[in-house]
Amino acid sequence: MDISETGRQICEKLFVLLNAEQRADLTRYVLSGEQPSAAFRTDSVSIHSGSALQVTSMPPLTEIQEGDLYFCLEERIVRVCGQEIELTAKEFDIFALLILNPRRVFTYEMIADIVWNEPYNAYSRKTIINHISNIRRKLKLRPEIPDYIKSVYGVGYKFGTPHTEK
Repeated sequence: MDISETGRQICEKLFVLLNAEQRADLTRYVLSGEQPSAAFRTDSVSIHSGSALQVTSMPPLTEIQEGDLYFCLEERIVRVCGQEIELTAKEFDIFALLILNPRRVFTYEMIADIVWNEPYNAYSRKTIINHISNIRRKLKLRPEIPDYIKSVYGVGYKFGTPHTEK
């Protein structure tokens, strides 16, 4: 596999995490050279005299508040009822994939490919099931807290709440 093929695969995986507006914006930039919106600009840091690094304008954090659940992608924070939830790196990556794409079903194969960057096998399925089980257990601080990760029997998982389910 050459470098351009690897780069293409990485871009395809990251493209899944963008919302529709961001995907369209990025596509316009790649195809026509049109400048991307502020969400994709990286000119947010400038150096001033006296060796002081000053942030002039940072893009907003990717934050989601869903009832008692708070999620911040850039800070890698998940809180339930104000209590920070300690997720492993892979647990956080799985949860981020699901919460950033609500109601979208991710198959076991997709999760293995996106999170682990490995081909899917029977071991992968068991690993994913165990990680999802751990995430659910950690998020369920109280019985009244909804199950945020929904199983799609025999297929995979999706993020959903009573507000997003239809």
